[in-house]
Amino acid sequence: MLKDLPLSEHIHQHCNESMERALLAERHPLWARSCPELKDIDFIRLGLLRCISVVDSGRNFLQTNEQIYGQLLPRSTYFKSLKSHRRTSMLEAFEQQSYHLHSETLLSQDIDYLKAFPELEEYTIEAADGHFIDHACHTEKNSKGKVYAAGGIYALNLRSGLLRFLCLVTNGTQRHQEIPVLRDHIEKQNTGSRYFCESLFWASQPKQAAKT
Repeated sequence: MLKDLPLSEHIHQHCNESMERALLAERHPLWARSCPELKDIDFIRLGLLRCISVVDSGRNFLQTNEQIYGQLLPRSTYFKSLKSHRRTSMLEAFEQQSYHLHSETLLSQDIDYLKAFPELEEYTIEAADGHFIDHACHTEKNSKGKVYAAGGIYALNLRSGLLRFLCLVTNGTQRHQEIPVLRDHIEKQNTGSRYFCESLFWASQPKQAAKT
């Protein structure tokens, strides 16, 4: 049974457990590092808060965070952390464990939207599509002085209903189409799996392959 916890405490507990699992999943993770100025777990919490906050910019977020939550964070520390390749690797490891935790919770509640199709039991089935947003104001222009919409591909697990970020299409410095990026991602992640692409992309692979 799930404990009745306030939402904030549940998120805090989930993040801590996901981080612990991420650290244990690798023997010596290269992304693991102590940063007293902004701990990784606090960086994750700030990222979640940034997503649900009604603010106009990163600076506005820091001001709101200080005024409402009383947390003062230097601008240079926060914005430099957003460009950190180490923190990107940390978030990738963290997201995998967070996704597994959510999957385990749904499985424990016997949630399976495809249980009526036993022939699909051995497969993970996802529907994916691209999502683009306006580029950030600080996005560097390309050699022609242009910037483009930034976006990535998101995948919806049709068995559990979980949505996750799949891969980056463009950060706004170049123009890309979704299908070549999706095909390349699937070939790298799921060698030997079969997939089918249309305006809505479908990908499926054996569950054992999904764990590698």
